[in-house]
Order: sequence, then structure tokens, then C-alpha cells
Amino acid sequence: MLQLKVKIIDYGFSDSLKRYYVTYKVTGLTGEELNKLEGLLEDPVMVKGNELYMNVYFEEEYYPFGTGDSKNRLEDYLAREELEMTAYLLDLLEDD
Repeated sequence: MLQLKVKIIDYGFSDSLKRYYVTYKVTGLTGEELNKLEGLLEDPVMVKGNELYMNVYFEEEYYPFGTGDSKNRLEDYLAREELEMTAYLLDLLEDD
């Protein structure tokens, strides 16, 4: 059984890239799962030990933390984004 956990560890606007980003830390993966995701993910990824770090970049209109509502209910938005990324990664791992 997968013990996949996704946590947002950083987000904001990158002045150097001129883009919005969200950085995810993914834990609970086997070596095989890490290798599979590293090969499938298009966004920049880095593996440190058994943890995968992933930056996802957004245009301003799609950035999940760019609205007033997201600032008022930040915990809800963070939790939703973590759930959505978890579902996406699980889907990638299940597809063969």
C-alpha cells in the first residue's frame, strides 16, 4: 500500500523566472515509484534520498494562491492543492 504524502513547502512569485510557482515535497515512495515519477513528470523535479521535490509553474490566472479568497482561507487552499497533487501522482503511478 502506498504511503504517499504531498506537502507544499513553498509558493510565490519567482523574480528570476517571472512566474508563479508551488514547490511540493513528496514522501512515502519506493525507489521504483521515485524513478517512475522522475521519468514521467514534466515539471522540474529533484530527488533527495527517498524524497521528491517538484516545482510547478503557473501563469498568473491559474496560480492557485492568487485570489483574495485564497489569502483569507489559505489552509483550505493549501490542503486542496496537496490533495489534487496526491491524486495526480497516484494516477501517474497506477498507469502502466
